[in-house]
Amino acid sequence: MSDTKYAQQGMTFRESVEHMVDHAIEIMGLDEGLGNALKVCQSVVQVSFPVEIDGRAEIFTGWRATHSDHRLPSKGGIRFAPIVDQDEVEALAALMTYKCAIVDVPFGGSKGGLVIDPRQYERHQLEAITRRFARELINKGYLSPAQNVPAPDMGTGPREMGWMVDTYRQMFPNDINYLGALTGKPVEHGGVRGRNEATGRGVQYALRELFRHPQEIERCGLSGGLAGKRVIVQGLGNVGYHAAHFLETEDDCLITAIIERDGAVVNPDGLDVSAVREHIAETGGVKGYAGGEYREDGAVVLEMACDILIPAALEGVITADNAERIQAPLIAEAANGPVTFAADRILQQRGVEILPDAYCNAGGVVVSYFEWIRNLNHVRFGRLERRFHEARGGRIIEAIEQASGVEVPEHLRAQIARGADEFDLVRSGLDDSMRLALQAIIRMRRDNPKIHDYRMAAYTIAIEKVARHYQDIGF
Repeated sequence: MSDTKYAQQGMTFRESVEHMVDHAIEIMGLDEGLGNALKVCQSVVQVSFPVEIDGRAEIFTGWRATHSDHRLPSKGGIRFAPIVDQDEVEALAALMTYKCAIVDVPFGGSKGGLVIDPRQYERHQLEAITRRFARELINKGYLSPAQNVPAPDMGTGPREMGWMVDTYRQMFPNDINYLGALTGKPVEHGGVRGRNEATGRGVQYALRELFRHPQEIERCGLSGGLAGKRVIVQGLGNVGYHAAHFLETEDDCLITAIIERDGAVVNPDGLDVSAVREHIAETGGVKGYAGGEYREDGAVVLEMACDILIPAALEGVITADNAERIQAPLIAEAANGPVTFAADRILQQRGVEILPDAYCNAGGVVVSYFEWIRNLNHVRFGRLERRFHEARGGRIIEAIEQASGVEVPEHLRAQIARGADEFDLVRSGLDDSMRLALQAIIRMRRDNPKIHDYRMAAYTIAIEKVARHYQDIGF
């Protein structure tokens, strides 16, 4: 359990996040009262409810925390996991506030969780549990298009979001904006194309933007572009898979190791990420995968030499116990809180650069914002203008051919005349958001002599924005 790892370092996950915030507040010289207001969760609800499972009542307990509603709705995922507790939910809600501010998404921060192992239940049982949890949150005012909008997280996905939004629709049949009550829904039920890959794709875009800044890459002791960089990925769930797959297939990175629950698979020449995922789906783990060497101790593989380490699973996998042995010069935090506060200090002293979770894995909430806007506008992105741009591209081709007397090659013709569809626009918006956010983080680090790492630069940006809002509207 990740919380146990934090406890071993003398603090909980929430306390670790608060230590990061305290450091940023100290750098900013922020008023103590305002600083305390920025840290505390505004509200937390705990619900316990029975659901009939195989003829007997089983009790389930869950939470939903709102860290900040300085902007509405508050936004954050819902995770289904046996390790969920209130401390974790509060920490993740706080991270959501900072995350939204860093990437300029106008949401407050929230998070939810249910103590359950989804793998232990059949589909119809999980549907009954999910719908009941949704009703509890709706009745408490923690699920609506205007106030609190959940999304998928660990143990949940489009299916669960579809059940929840349908539950909201049944309870509020006259709410024309009911689809905006949740994001991460199936595309057929109001979801947006590109949401499922969004967090992993955002990690890729974050790394791409970093490698556009040679001075920043020099900080890591690296050079050149992403091509050929050795990458170790810990956790091949939705986020880890998409980040690894896109880096492998589009940026020519070598995914030299993948760490999962049952161990790790290693290949210095690079793994086929899609093949590894198929093997995990068939067997439940990486053991037995023919395209690499199996290592039973995944924790040791985390410490292997590589260029980029991507922890994409649980909190607290890099602690004071193993931070000295991490060999990667660059860590991209695809998971929430994978590096404890104590480990962060050690890694900084060793010169390891970290793209922090509050920025690096923000792709999910960026595209959730797009989905929410799409639901409120009641129109698919690109529907109004796609054919217009396609026709204009055709006229540009005609003008080029008439002026030059040369026929435009077919592959260029297809690119120029093509109108952007929803997938193109979502990816474009995500890329732009991740680029601009990292550029701001880099500027903050360079301009403020008190800031020596990307995490503090990101937190400072977030806290400045939220504090300014609090000051403008009053407490």
